[in-house]
Amino acid sequence: MNSPFPQTPSIRLYDPLADLLGAGDGLFHYRFDDVVKLSGHACPTVAGAFLMAIRALGALYGEETPSRGGIEVTISGAEDQGVNGPISQVFTLLTGAAGRNGFQGLGSQHNRQGLLRFEDGTGFGFRRRDNGARVRIGYDPSAIPPPPGMMPLMQRILQGESDPALRQEFRAMWRERVVRILEDAGEQTVTLTAA
Repeated sequence: MNSPFPQTPSIRLYDPLADLLGAGDGLFHYRFDDVVKLSGHACPTVAGAFLMAIRALGALYGEETPSRGGIEVTISGAEDQGVNGPISQVFTLLTGAAGRNGFQGLGSQHNRQGLLRFEDGTGFGFRRRDNGARVRIGYDPSAIPPPPGMMPLMQRILQGESDPALRQEFRAMWRERVVRILEDAGEQTVTLTAA
């Protein structure tokens, strides 16, 4: 089955733990479809988390293959604040950085627990564990607004209207905005600064 979403941007990462434990050669290639499977849906927030991680890792690693498990992530605000939960799950999928429930490692290596933290501040921070390089990143999808009429359609559906044509029209509009955000690859929606 063909994906309803673009196959780019995408990211390739090397996970030394996966390599050690025989999960192929430890190289993973993530596309937006993988994030959709994790989240169970596609939306501007999930697309933004995907794009932020790609842009942050690109800034930190340049031409190198990013090391999954070699990154610390900080998220401003509480775990259950706004959309921090879904964003953090996407960051964990791509970076391996996990909260208190993460993998505790083998001996003193490959620890993922506590590499993702929620704290005061603004935006999202990514830090390489090997050399300390860091960036801060933000996301604002308002530069790519929804199609006119999409939000009123959503309200009608949420209020119980079940007309299949109405639902299909809404789905097409919703998907179209997510696709536009992905095709933009964060050029208009993602801001990146040195930390």
